[in-house]
Amino acid sequence: MIENTFYIYTLGCKVNAYESNAIKKQMLNNGFIYDENDPEIFIINTCSVTSTADQKSRQHIRSFKQKHPQSIVVAMGCYAQKSHKFIFEELKADIVIGNTNKNRVPELIKQFKSNRQPLNLVDVDTLNFKYEEICQTAYSENVRAYLKIQDGCSNFCSYCLIPYVRGKMRSRQFLQIVKEANEIVNQGFKEIVVSGIHIGGYGKDLKDKSFYDVILALSQIEGLKRITISSIEASEIDDNLIELYKKAPNLAHHIHIPLQSGSAHILKAMNRHYDKKEFLKKINSLKQSCPDIAITTDVIVGFPDESDDDFNETIEFIKQAGFAQLHVFPYSIREGTKAAKLNNQIDSKIKKERARILRELSDNLYRDFINRFKGQNVDVLIESYDEKTNMVKGHTSNYIDVSFKGNKDMINQIITVKL
Repeated sequence: MIENTFYIYTLGCKVNAYESNAIKKQMLNNGFIYDENDPEIFIINTCSVTSTADQKSRQHIRSFKQKHPQSIVVAMGCYAQKSHKFIFEELKADIVIGNTNKNRVPELIKQFKSNRQPLNLVDVDTLNFKYEEICQTAYSENVRAYLKIQDGCSNFCSYCLIPYVRGKMRSRQFLQIVKEANEIVNQGFKEIVVSGIHIGGYGKDLKDKSFYDVILALSQIEGLKRITISSIEASEIDDNLIELYKKAPNLAHHIHIPLQSGSAHILKAMNRHYDKKEFLKKINSLKQSCPDIAITTDVIVGFPDESDDDFNETIEFIKQAGFAQLHVFPYSIREGTKAAKLNNQIDSKIKKERARILRELSDNLYRDFINRFKGQNVDVLIESYDEKTNMVKGHTSNYIDVSFKGNKDMINQIITVKL
């Protein structure tokens, strides 16, 4: 073990990955050395979106402590926010910081190294969290760069812990977003994925900016070929954004809009902030503005009191909306949420079968969607190259997965091909 070496292990979402990368850069800027093999410092960015995520977070903290007893273990993120006392007292993490103080990680590690006093600095007042700039950064996956524009959520869906562990919706400063976006493009990236916990809520805590203003500003950056909206609520898609799909050639023709259920009864129990009529109207408006758009969604099956009729209503609505693909999740009880206290919890076998049915439907929807484009010329952003097969792989603007014969020089280039 070499002094001042560190390793970051990340669980959960792309926002966690973004923040871990920012902390990595911050650590490097403070003289620490990255080492995946035998580091002095383990930083674990935890997740708590499901009970399985909680379990994985506990396992990794415990494993790092047991296998490397002389190392310093830092726990941060959503599970650390929710279960900080257990992590600090039972798992014996040296530093626990939850979802604030992430911009102080190098400072706190140096403090611990000087006095060996364990630190539990979790701020439990989540409703008053402020947006924290950690380090000007860009988290990339292949040739895409992720740009975080906000943190937290104020929707309080009845099944979700995120507002309690991430805090209220809070916006990043507009100029910081534009600055990082320009830096990303200057680094050679052609696609930016606009990310956050509840990105459509951007600007609600500001006086003069909105989510549309962010997308409009990004669309005007020279050299940025694609802007992908990671996930946005239907209620936060306004007419200006819909119209921008006609005007901005670099706005990717793919958008993810969480539905969660097609049953009016279940949507109300979930505390979702829209009705089916409103949701369908936004879907149809987007398709009119951008006919080749791929609209994907999330669906939760087995929510408490979801009857066969509710489930069938969801299937019919999905077909009516014409989604390109579904992300299907069996309902997971999260202690501390309103849904955990509801009666008529659904048996796991029923959840599993409903999930299977919807995943099969998703496969059929995606096949029907991509078949629409056979014979058409499309632009593909190349992400990878396989030397064994001489095949390159990438995605179209509407996120169709495409492979064809090519060469390594095509990576990060946009190539026009006939499907």
